[in-house]
Amino acid sequence: MKRIAAVLISASLLAGCSSRSEKSVQTLKTGIWRASLALQNQSLPFNFEVVKDQAGLYNILIRNAEERLRLDEVKTSGDSVDITLHIFDANIKARIKGDTLEGVFVKNYEKDYKVPFMAVFGQSYRFEKGTQQDSVPDFSGRYAVDFVHDADTTVAVGIFKQTGDLVTGTFLTPTGDYRYLEGNVANGIMQLSTFDGNHAFIFTATKQGNNTINGHYYSGKTWHESWTGVKDDNATLPDAESLTFLKPGYERMDIAFPNVNGDTVRLTDEKYKNKVVILQLFGTWCPNCMDETMYLSPWFDQNHQRGVEIIGLAFERKPDFAYASGRVKKMIEKLGVKYDFVIAGTNDKAEASTHLPMLNRVVAFPTTIFIGKDGKVKKIHTGFSGPGTGPYYEQFIQHFNETVGELLNENPASSL
Repeated sequence: MKRIAAVLISASLLAGCSSRSEKSVQTLKTGIWRASLALQNQSLPFNFEVVKDQAGLYNILIRNAEERLRLDEVKTSGDSVDITLHIFDANIKARIKGDTLEGVFVKNYEKDYKVPFMAVFGQSYRFEKGTQQDSVPDFSGRYAVDFVHDADTTVAVGIFKQTGDLVTGTFLTPTGDYRYLEGNVANGIMQLSTFDGNHAFIFTATKQGNNTINGHYYSGKTWHESWTGVKDDNATLPDAESLTFLKPGYERMDIAFPNVNGDTVRLTDEKYKNKVVILQLFGTWCPNCMDETMYLSPWFDQNHQRGVEIIGLAFERKPDFAYASGRVKKMIEKLGVKYDFVIAGTNDKAEASTHLPMLNRVVAFPTTIFIGKDGKVKKIHTGFSGPGTGPYYEQFIQHFNETVGELLNENPASSL
């Protein structure tokens, strides 16, 4: 009898555990969600859509203006969801509670980098609507912008498009653009945000007269800048091909870095002789670099046979080769890239400059270096104007193709 009682008690306990476990299982609802990240006493909103692919697996589409950034590594277990954020070494880890998610945004490569995250199912708006909707100021246009942090000033060009109270746009800077920004005007304040899986930005602004706007820029957990924009249809940036250049006495790039498998790659290798070679200084942590790679990858597939090679010089977040090569291998697989990559160092710009001593300095990731068939450097382009910049992206594509075309047809003795 004692044995029977013990079995019954054991079965009862197992049934109780099973019941509690079943209650803890939650379904991640498909459809539109509104998320927010809590940083610097600000709430950074963004939207995403949960869908299922043909295999019935969860995918998430991050929505920033017209961008749809697909995340295809979404793992659910019980009442938890773990979302790998595209090619970046970052995750969202959250509890599923019916129509809500609660958790954290984590950058795995930074110590103790966690930002509170929450999301609500069925909400498609981004920022809250204002209460003063009868007179919405218009922020549309092109602006000459100064970002100020302490004593440092960075020039930029702001471009905004407004329909009613809804606003999209971006900022172009000498080192790259702020990608797809989206938001609205509420109670006289323009609010814009973006979240691309690694960078989290908020911009606010108010009008000061007809042609001037003042605002704030928040990035991640700690970075803050004030900014001022003056409406100017002719606003421009410094020449992107004048910021990084070869030091006197240099004509070539002399590189010797390991590829993702550890084999040394040099520009003097037979593979690159009598070829136009494009060097892409980038990092897998860099959203602008991701945009450039997403352009270069299909471009290379279509143009490789013309006599062009591309080498990506990866500057990663950690000096460990296994970590760096692993991040690059993941990016290669995720984006389907067929050109070559080497591990060149870490993302510290000063250190990157020491690894490339023929350059005056490394100003930005990405930086693109064009090398002629004679092995000599012809152009160095700092930064990248990505698809979020609209016509500026189209101008980049045109200029890029013109440069490569000239290099393929040039006289070896000539230079651009």
